[in-house]
This record gives sequence, structure tokens and C-alpha cells, in this order.
Amino acid sequence: MTFSRPLTAIAFLVAASWPALAGEAIFPQGVRVGLAPLVGLAPSKSFPGFESEDESVKVLVTELPAAAYGELKTKLAASPKGIDGIKPETIETAAGLAYYTAETARDGATTVRRYSMILSGGTFSGYVAVQFPENAAKIYSDDAVRQMFASAVVRKEVPIDEQLAVMPFKITEFANFKNVRTLAPSAAVVLADGDESAGFEPAPFMIIGIVGASPPQPEDRARFAQQSVTQIPGVRDGHITMSEPVRIDGMPGFETRIDATTGRDNTAVTIVQWLRFGGPGTLRIIGSAPREQWSSAFPRFRAVRDGIQPKG
Repeated sequence: MTFSRPLTAIAFLVAASWPALAGEAIFPQGVRVGLAPLVGLAPSKSFPGFESEDESVKVLVTELPAAAYGELKTKLAASPKGIDGIKPETIETAAGLAYYTAETARDGATTVRRYSMILSGGTFSGYVAVQFPENAAKIYSDDAVRQMFASAVVRKEVPIDEQLAVMPFKITEFANFKNVRTLAPSAAVVLADGDESAGFEPAPFMIIGIVGASPPQPEDRARFAQQSVTQIPGVRDGHITMSEPVRIDGMPGFETRIDATTGRDNTAVTIVQWLRFGGPGTLRIIGSAPREQWSSAFPRFRAVRDGIQPKG
């Protein structure tokens, strides 16, 4: 199933009654946004959110960059009548004012109802997407979905163990990094001395994740590594200083380093990228440190790298 694009259309049907909420707000594993799902919905085992037993009703709960909420708010202030003819509705939640839309759409041959909501979590934006067959609208009405949206809450932190539980690998060494944060549940994790509010770039940090792409042949690994290191978001004026094959935990890999600038203050940094090939995807480890802190940061990066293990 494909969830709707964020905040796409408005179309409301008033219903006389709706199913009760299941209880207190529940936080999907690894996510800082929680809500009280409607009766009949339980935490999903395949995505962050909730779904019915027959999987026909789905509620995705996830996080977007902090700027997403502010950009929408700014656009609506400039265009009070809506964006491209679409005006999201507002709703009050425990986390503050949120914006949401509803639409009738098609999912293959099935007519479905889709809803999207975005709210501010301070250092991130919370996003909720709902979809169910149109013939379930008598049970899961527009008013019912609004009631569920209104129950949304945010938490400041997710316990480290909970964050890492959704990752496809284990991290056994944290090298005294002060903050651990999943950038997106089950996608990537950041270890940092800085924090989200001030930005990670002025201090050493690491990003660890799995990428689906892999070079088709061993002789393609050098080109693959050099292309991927130049595509790190936010890096400017980078030039490669070294790139060579290595063994990581007994598996083939590639180490590439670049000098570059990054961040709001154009911090001069040195960045190392390790790729570990093999398995269902390529493990990608990125370590970045201000140039003057590189000598002390690199041994920490390497310690974390050597402590990453596949989940058995």
C-alpha cells in the first residue's frame, strides 16, 4: 500500500457517531509522536503506526525535518485561501496546532479515504497518514479520525534501547557520544556530541545506516564509494583525500575521506565514509568532525565502526 502525499486535499463527511479511542496515547517504537488509536487498531509489526487485524486500515506515524511544519505554516500565511486551491484544516492537539487534510482516492481498484496531519515537535515535525477502504467510513468516519488526530502528543526523547531496537544492526560501542538519535525509524541513526537544536556539524558526529544499492561487481566498489561520499547532504566544496579498499569485521569494505565545509557556519570538516559490503544491503558509516578535532575524533569513529554487528 502507498500512503498519500502529505496534505493533499480537503473533503469532509459529517458522521453522527464514531468508534471510541482505544485508550491513552501510544508511541510507535522509535518515534517521538504518539496518539490514541481508534478501537480495532493495534501497533503494526511492519511499519511505525497502527493497523487493523485484516491490514485494511493503516495509520502511519513518523517524523519529518523540523522545517516541514514551518514551511507549510509560512506558505499558508502567504496564501490564506490555500495552496494550489487546497486549504488544510487546523486542529488543536496536546502538541499544539496541527494541520490536516482528507481526500477520497484510489489504491489500485479500491476507493479509499486518506488523511494527513503534520504538527510541530520543536526539533522535528510529526507526520501521521491514515488510509482505509471507503466502505469502512461508516465506522472510521471523518470525525473519528479528527478525534484520533486531536489525541496526538510528542515526547522529547526516545529511550536509546527503543531507538536501536528498530535498526537492522546492533551497536555495541558508543565511544562516549552524548546523543543518540534515529534520523528516521529503522533507516539511520546518528551519534553526536552536539544536538539537533544547535546543529550537529560544530562537533564530531556519526550517521549509520543501510543503503539498498550495492556495486554490481567488486571492481565497481571504488567508483561507488567515491560517488556516494560526494552525495552526503549538506556537504559543500568537498574533495577526496583518500579512497581505498579495507576489511571491516572480516568483510570487504571501502574507506573514503574528504575535506569539505558544512553547516550554517561553513564549518571546515574532515569526513570519513566506510562502506561494508555483503548482506541484504550495504552498511554505510559516516563520521564528521571539525578539522581541528579530527585527530581525537577518528579513533572514536573507528571504535563505533568496529562495534557494529548484524542482528542474529
